[in-house]
Amino acid sequence: MITAKKVRLKPTPEQEVLLWKSAGTARFIYNWTLNRQEEQFKSGGKFISDNDLRKEVTVMKKTEDLKWIGDVSNNVAKQAVKDAYDAYKKFFKGLAEKPRFKSRRKSKASFYNDSIKLKIKDHSALIEKVGWIKTAEQLPIGVNYSNPRISHDGKYWYLSVGIEQEFKEESLSGEVIGIDLGIKDLAICSDGQVFKNINKTKEVRKIDKRLRRLQRSVSRKYEMNKEGSRFVKTSNTIKVEKQIRHLHRRLANIRNNHLHQSTHSIVKTKPCKVVMEDLNVTGMMKNRHLAKAIQKQKLYEFTRQMKYKCEKYGIEFMQVDRFFPSSKTCSSCGTIKKDLKLSDRTFTCTCGLKIDRDRNASLNLAKAGQLTV
Repeated sequence: MITAKKVRLKPTPEQEVLLWKSAGTARFIYNWTLNRQEEQFKSGGKFISDNDLRKEVTVMKKTEDLKWIGDVSNNVAKQAVKDAYDAYKKFFKGLAEKPRFKSRRKSKASFYNDSIKLKIKDHSALIEKVGWIKTAEQLPIGVNYSNPRISHDGKYWYLSVGIEQEFKEESLSGEVIGIDLGIKDLAICSDGQVFKNINKTKEVRKIDKRLRRLQRSVSRKYEMNKEGSRFVKTSNTIKVEKQIRHLHRRLANIRNNHLHQSTHSIVKTKPCKVVMEDLNVTGMMKNRHLAKAIQKQKLYEFTRQMKYKCEKYGIEFMQVDRFFPSSKTCSSCGTIKKDLKLSDRTFTCTCGLKIDRDRNASLNLAKAGQLTV
């Protein structure tokens, strides 16, 4: 099984300039590839293969205006072309939305490094055309690395690699766990485990409040320094925007850490099967009253982590159909309560069962998994 390893890089000021140049080149070539495909489509031509596009990039490097592309590794531009090409392929197959152009201000800075040319030694990594960069921790030596990527999270640079690892089979119990995801609580399990909504904690609310104040502050600064239809970015505006980026980063880290702790707590009970609903998160986000709360819960990321952690330990992962009435079905007698509203937090049945709505849903998911064992 290939597992991801992510370590922080500690570049010198000179190396950081080269890292930003590589990330900028990758973004430029990605956008150029999308534009070429769009122009080809409008003129009625066929979809251009990545090999032909790479040849065009090679010719571009020889021009006076774009010779700066050659200042970074050749693999940065090649992989950017392939990434855009693969994004269109997924779109044509219906697996993803149409690829969008990457904004210089909003997109995540990242680029590819050739796995063959990636070298590791004591707390250092060799990045092509950048040099040896110190790492915060030691990467394993003498293993095969796959898909190395260097990225910036708004504060630090990171190196992510895939490493082939073998895991011994764990002795699993015969228990089937149903997991119901929600907004009031992140996850409610059929075995009694309940994982809270981290966004309701005092720490996260305090950071959110600070973030809102800074966002209003930077908005006022833009309005104060407006020149006609043009917004002027002052030094103070840049400082506040940097604080905003760091707060966004901190919130993302808190939420991701909570997801990892929650999914690990479920997996370490070693059930034989985990059952969840196939949620239509995109459709749920269309509810303007709940969209922000759903976005903060990161339900898709929770499901993704459960999938790979179950695979890691040999646990069967199952998703029931999104139209399965897990909340409306009585977990005791099986009666379906069609008039159950979203505001009804307690499920009451004519058979006498009175139970929390989410707990009832998790029990029904566990029963659905038991039927297919």
